[in-house]
Amino acid sequence: MKEINIIVEGGKAQGSSLGPTLGPLGINTGKVAEEINKKTKSFQGIKVPVKILVDSSTKEFQIEVGTPPVSELLKKKLNLEKGSGKAWKEETAGDIGLEEVVEIAKSVKENMLSKDLRNATKEVLGTALSIGIKINGKNPKEVIKEIDEGKHEMLFKE
Repeated sequence: MKEINIIVEGGKAQGSSLGPTLGPLGINTGKVAEEINKKTKSFQGIKVPVKILVDSSTKEFQIEVGTPPVSELLKKKLNLEKGSGKAWKEETAGDIGLEEVVEIAKSVKENMLSKDLRNATKEVLGTALSIGIKINGKNPKEVIKEIDEGKHEMLFKE
């Protein structure tokens, strides 16, 4: 089995862009793109990692869709093209509610290092900080401190 890892925009894989990778293996790129698009349709507008497993002897393939990066999920929630290139200068790309951050954390928690929702939320807040997104008008560092102080506990009842 050969493993090919790519990142595609949900629902928009194209056989022509897969050709250079899959063509030499004798795989029908149109069918692969069609399958990827079916499996990633719910992630439209978001870049998502996809693993293509190819059996070159039988020309059969399997598609495994990964979890989109947290930064993509945050940008999608805010309809942002990209984050702030100068987040370190306090340049803001957008503002999101803590409830939405917790929602994102719930959706990606199983693929994170965090063992619980509170820490998964703090990881998402770290990503928000790195791309210049404020949380309810506050710096994500402040919100992390509030979580550590026990505020917002109601949000972490699983």
